[in-house]
Amino acid sequence: MKKIFILTGEPSGDKLAATIISKLKICQPNLRYLSVGGSHLNSLGINSIFDLKEITYVGFTSILFNIFKIRNRIKKTINEIIEFNPDILFSVDSPDFTLRVARNIKKINKNIKIIHFVAPQVWIWRKNRVKKMAKFIDHILLLFEFEKKYFDNENIKNTFVGHPLLENNFKKKVFIENILSSKKKIISIFPGSRESEIKVLLPILLDFVKLMNEETSKYFFIFHATIENKNYLKSKINHNLFNNIDIISDENLKSHFLANSIFAVSKSGTVSLQICNANVPSIIIYKLNFINFFILKFLVNVKFANIINIINNKEIIPELLQKKCNAKDIYNMVSFYLKKPELINNQLDICKKTLSKIKSKTSPSNAVVSILNEYLIS
Repeated sequence: MKKIFILTGEPSGDKLAATIISKLKICQPNLRYLSVGGSHLNSLGINSIFDLKEITYVGFTSILFNIFKIRNRIKKTINEIIEFNPDILFSVDSPDFTLRVARNIKKINKNIKIIHFVAPQVWIWRKNRVKKMAKFIDHILLLFEFEKKYFDNENIKNTFVGHPLLENNFKKKVFIENILSSKKKIISIFPGSRESEIKVLLPILLDFVKLMNEETSKYFFIFHATIENKNYLKSKINHNLFNNIDIISDENLKSHFLANSIFAVSKSGTVSLQICNANVPSIIIYKLNFINFFILKFLVNVKFANIINIINNKEIIPELLQKKCNAKDIYNMVSFYLKKPELINNQLDICKKTLSKIKSKTSPSNAVVSILNEYLIS
């Protein structure tokens, strides 16, 4: 029986992996799986060797403070993979964790095929990583076509597949009127998938909601959560103070609420592509401590945080980072856009044109499944 070990490092990677594996299970029902994964892979009946939270950190200082714990988890992961002896190690995103494991696996067992999905952003920083990856990656699957040149230059087998989050996969029709009975306008909020991110951004976002509520009562705020952090968000949001907030973790509900939103406030990350794909105007926020931000600014070679802005080399989607990431500035920016439909239409138009250039012509998840199948039958 063929075996696959699925290696993720955070909830977003777990979600991406589950999107692919759910389809792979249909055409390859007899595969055995083991993983480092979260709730999405678990919902497919795939066990994880430990809780994903044990390796989910953000920022350089957080990693330093947890370096021994991370090393122990890397060692355990390597040992478990070698014992499982899979035909394929399918690693997804989180390169500082997954590629470190993959490199060691290839040294120990060259027969395990290593397929990595979501290339590290070498076009932003640390381009030298590509040369190192050539020694242990069998095939890398790319979100964006412009990434190909970096891996072609090092003769690393690669395929542009596109981003599964840009696929419109509503599983069933949802009548959100049954959930949100009033005629209030929805603003979607994405506070992050890591608890460390949420701890920083949630107080700021709640103060933003408070400012919006002081102006008008016509908005309803949907916080998009992972299953892992939904309870944390619930424990921190006082519904006696905020009776126009709901927390949604069901993926189908989240998609429908987003599609019916008039605006979105999102932490920086690939979720911004999903927001653009839903044709919803947005702003991007993020905040790191001073040391992490200083290190990051020193290392990166792009002016923007958001992929749409990077591709266009100008700020299409407003970025409120660091000092600008505060309740007042977020409130001012959102209020300004909501009063300027021409700005919203311009943002949506440019985002639509940008997505048309970077979208795969085929289904991204089907493309990944096809490549995994090729390695399984070879």
